[in-house]
This record gives sequence, structure tokens and C-alpha cells, in this order.
Amino acid sequence: MEQIVNSINSVIWSNALIALCLGTGIYFSVVTRFLQVRFLKDMVTLLFGNKASEKGVSSFQAFAIAISGRVGTGNIAGVATAIAMGGPGAVFWMWAIAFLGAASAYVEATLGQIYKQVKDGQYRGGPAFYIEKGLGVKWYATLFAIATIASTALFLPGVQSNSIATSAKTAFDIPVEMTGAAITILLGLIIFGGVKRIGKVAELVVPFMAGAYILMALIIIAINITQVPAVFSLIIRSAFDMEPAFAGIFGMAVSWGVKRGIYSNEAGQGTAPHAAAAAEASHPVKQGLVQAFSVYVDTLFVCTATALMILFTGKFNVVNPNGGFMVENVKGMAIGSEFTQQAINAHFPALGSGFVSIALLFFAFTTIMAYYYIAETNLSYLMKDSNSKVMLWVLRGLIMAATFYGSVKTAELAWTIGDIGVGMMAWLNIIAILLLRKPALDALKDYQQQKKQGKDPIYKASDWGVKNAEEWD
Repeated sequence: MEQIVNSINSVIWSNALIALCLGTGIYFSVVTRFLQVRFLKDMVTLLFGNKASEKGVSSFQAFAIAISGRVGTGNIAGVATAIAMGGPGAVFWMWAIAFLGAASAYVEATLGQIYKQVKDGQYRGGPAFYIEKGLGVKWYATLFAIATIASTALFLPGVQSNSIATSAKTAFDIPVEMTGAAITILLGLIIFGGVKRIGKVAELVVPFMAGAYILMALIIIAINITQVPAVFSLIIRSAFDMEPAFAGIFGMAVSWGVKRGIYSNEAGQGTAPHAAAAAEASHPVKQGLVQAFSVYVDTLFVCTATALMILFTGKFNVVNPNGGFMVENVKGMAIGSEFTQQAINAHFPALGSGFVSIALLFFAFTTIMAYYYIAETNLSYLMKDSNSKVMLWVLRGLIMAATFYGSVKTAELAWTIGDIGVGMMAWLNIIAILLLRKPALDALKDYQQQKKQGKDPIYKASDWGVKNAEEWD
């Protein structure tokens, strides 16, 4: 089983996908004249720009749902894994894919808004919707929807629940079966309430969980403030194979940095457009910019916080591709959230394991919530109204079963299966947004023109020749 899974993963996550992700981010950054820098002020102010309606959630709720999906176990265990497999230099490539990926995130989220539609009494949208409406390729849209349901309902929840259960076992000696059962029941209570309940829970939990974690990181950074220049220098030198201790693993640094960066911030993966489409907005670009900012929050804030805590304390190992370790600072320790737990323990003995376990509970659980919403949206795309209720119950059962199963299986297998899910979606979505780039780029021009005229931008699809965007005419 593991050999089969590893073989599939090596094909999906070949150098071609890494090049595609980096190249797409560079392309969209250039053609938008680096909107991720030019519109930073707008990104922040638009967070609270629109209120919820009967059909859509507020801008902040959509942001919170997207952050729920982005900020998960990848920000704690994923960063530790990237350092372990690619050295400290992998952190730089996580930053790079986040900065470039913010432009890709803008494009996919804006397309999600342009081609959204009212279904089941609420806004629905995402790659399946814009592939069919924008490209007119029904089979491709159906393929994406099926791949996304498989990924978010079956492949990805196990990574999150496994991290919760493993860290709870380490910190509190709670059997993984008990933790798995508890989070599965809690998940059921929330997802049976639909997108509005998910939005409300995310709106409350996300600011708290991210704020508490970053506060802990800031305290540790303040304690080690004199080491900041040295740690940043180590990251940059290692990223370009100039650090003797990590020489010869440049390819691993790039590969693992990009892989874990995409897993964490999901830019270009096709998940965030589902949340973006659910928002009430007067112009698609508004949600596009909000979602671009969520990439920064995920990687430049939360992932960097984790990386600095680990590197300050030296609580990490780096695997040698030829066997053994290049650096083994922590004897007998697995690769994962344990690095972060030990890093916090170095400053606050006996606190690290419990704090990281609780942080992972919030981070990973809200991510599973977001996965359910994404799977439900794609099921809504595929199914006729007459069948949707029955299949909705089936979907809920599947994601709850996958959540429990993931909590008790091995971490390595869980991560590999999760990587396959991320890779499948990324391949399909990135090709789609490259082919469908014009409406998103034209919408940015429209937004800029109206802003220069002193207007609050309002979008009309027909002014730009965009068809099948009925919510904007």
C-alpha cells in the first residue's frame, strides 16, 4: 500500500509541478505588476468591507473560511518537515512560493467570484464552476470536482486529524482512538449546520487561534532577538546551497519548500476560490485581494513564526538524502510537530507539548471544516437537486470516517496521501487559471480605473465581454 502511494506521489509531485507552481506565480506577479505589493493597503481595508447577506457570507467570514483551510497542520508539522527534509533553506522557498503565490491566489479567487452562482439558496463557486462557465469544458470541470471531493473528503482530512491525535498523545498521553472519536463527533455537530455555521465558527476561532500562536512566537523571538540576523542569514545561505552544513541539498530545499509551502498556503491549489465565491461583494477583485492577503497571513506570519522558533533553539534534524542525518540535534525524534513542541519547551519547560497540541487542535480542526465546505460545494456542482440530500449525507459520513481513520494511521502515510490530494488539485487548477486569466486581469483593470475616479468599484460583467457571469449583470 505504502509503495503504491509513494509511487503515485512521486509522479504527481515531479519537478514539472514545482516548476509550474513557481512559473505561474512569477507570470501572474509580472502581468499584474506585483499586485501583492501595490494593493497591500486595499487587502487589509477590504477585510471588513462587506457584510453578510441571505445568499453570501461577509468578506471577513470568507477570509476566515479560507484561512481555516490554509492555516492547518502544515503551519506547524509541515514547516518542521520542510526543515527536516530540505534544511533551513526550505523556509526561504516557502516564502518565495507565498509571495509569488499571492498573485495566483488573487486570480483564482477573483475567477471564483466572477463565475459564482446561487445554488441551494446561497452563493456557490470555485474552479469547477469557472472551468465550465469560463472555458466551456464540462468534462474538465467534472474531473476537477471529482478530484476535489476525493482530496478534501478522503485524502486530506487524515493529515489534520493525525497531527491532532499524535500531538495529544505526546502531550497528554490520550489514546489516538479517543482523540479521533472526539474530533469526529465535534466535526459532525458543525458540518450538519451548513456553510453559515462553518462561517460563524471560523469567524470566532480563526483570529483567536492565529493570534495566540503568533503571540507565543513573538515572545520567543523577543527572547532571542539578537539571533534574528543570524537565523535569517542561515535560511538564505542554505536556500542557495552556500551553507557548508547543508551543502548539496539545493534541490531538496526547493522541492520541499515549494511542496510544503503550497500545502500550507494553498495558493493555486483551487481550494480558496470556493470560500471567495461564497462572499457578498460589489466587485470580484475585492475578494481576490482579500484572499491574496490570506496567503501572507498563512506563510509569512504563521509559518515563519514556527520556523524561527525551531531554528532559534536548534531543535531540528536534517535528513541526508544518501542516508542518515546531515544534522541530528534531537536524538530519536520523529519528523513533525515534535520539533515545534521541543522548541517551545526549550524556553517554557513542560509547556511546549501542551501548547502545540492545543494549537494543532484549533488549526487542524478548522482546516477539516473548510475541507468539508469545499467538498460540499463540488458535490453541489455535480448533483441535481433531487439527489443532493442523499449524497450530502453520504459526503458527511465519508469525511467523518476519513477524519477518524486518519487519526489512527501512520503519520508518514497520512502526509503522502495528503500530498497526492494537493498535487491533483494543483495540476488541474493551475492549468485552468492560466487559460482563463483574461477575465481576472480585466477585472483588475476595471477596479483600478474606478478607484482612480474616486468610486467604490462596482463590477458589470457585460462591460468587459464576460459571458456566463449572471450574478454580475
